[in-house]
Amino acid sequence: MAGTRGTPRVLRAMNDRAALDLLLEHGPLSRTKIGKLTGLSKPTASQLLARLEAAGLVVATGTTEGRPGPNAQLYAVHARAAHVAALDVTPERTLAAVADITGETVGEFELPTPGRRADSVVRQVCEALDGAVRAAGLTRTEVHRLVIGTPGAFDPGTGRLRYASHLPGWQSPTLLDELAAVLPMPVEYENDVNLAAIAEQRLGAARGHEDFVLLWNEEGIGAALVLGGRLHRGWTGGAGEVGFMPVPGTPLVRQVTKANSGGYQELAGAQALPRLARELGIEGVGHGPHTVVATALVTRAAAAAADGPYRRLLEAFATGLATGLASMVAVLDPEIVVLSGAVIAAGGEPLRELVQAELAELAASRPRLVIGEVQEHPVLRGALESALATTRDEVFDTSR
Repeated sequence: MAGTRGTPRVLRAMNDRAALDLLLEHGPLSRTKIGKLTGLSKPTASQLLARLEAAGLVVATGTTEGRPGPNAQLYAVHARAAHVAALDVTPERTLAAVADITGETVGEFELPTPGRRADSVVRQVCEALDGAVRAAGLTRTEVHRLVIGTPGAFDPGTGRLRYASHLPGWQSPTLLDELAAVLPMPVEYENDVNLAAIAEQRLGAARGHEDFVLLWNEEGIGAALVLGGRLHRGWTGGAGEVGFMPVPGTPLVRQVTKANSGGYQELAGAQALPRLARELGIEGVGHGPHTVVATALVTRAAAAAADGPYRRLLEAFATGLATGLASMVAVLDPEIVVLSGAVIAAGGEPLRELVQAELAELAASRPRLVIGEVQEHPVLRGALESALATTRDEVFDTSR
């Protein structure tokens, strides 16, 4: 009987959520349009909108002026119903952003990465967060959830960051407790490449795909594995740390965690491209961070003529990428592979075609390769999308 009495409330909550999701997808809608899209009668749609407006979840935003017939009131999700924050942490800098419940970014901030002590990391996180919060015109207490993306992953058994010895200060065993003590909102931690995959799954090239691999190449090579629509993180959070994977074409790397590198990283990582370029006789390779130099080389190679050293550089890079991909494809058999990260993105369609052709020679199954569509700060965008998904479930739940 208790379940029966609760059924109307549950149905109302389901209709409320359906309407809110439609408003997020389509933007402002009239009562009539919401009724048509949800299948609800006009009186029921009117009651639904009144209920959501009273709850502070929707607002009236004007009328359908300029259309045939009487003007109709339009409704939209109340953008300030909740806010979320995200951090993208690298050894060089921390990017922070705040988004409202509609997903619009309303504040951003960038902070250089400080020293190696744990207390510096706590200050770093707070300073970056506060910078974005101030830019959004908010305070910390108005942020419902924070998602932090880092290289490596926090081991769920020990709470320590693994697979990212190059990230200053983040290996302290007390770090997560210290952050929890100073931050007023729930905080989640996720691998940076996994967050890029979330961005592609929600907004980009992997929309509508349940099984895919995202191959990332910037400072390091990594992969995100999405199986049955869900991220596969592994027992210690290390699923997708493919830079450590032994591959043909490079000497066997031992003690990989101390070296913070492995066979695939040495074969096709950013640091391999300047070496390849010099071996091919390319002059003026330049000096600087591996990612910057590699990205410039691949950009020039992708625009080069069909012969010459730059074309051979692109072909060698494609072969290296396909070599590691062949092992992943043999184990996972994904529907598509999303190629992402600054170094790969610099190669664009010419690089994708070469990798696709090489993979067809090396792998029995032949997934389609696509270039990632979320080009601007994909890790940060994925962190915001992850925070928004959970926050919307909490804030849009009208059954309570």
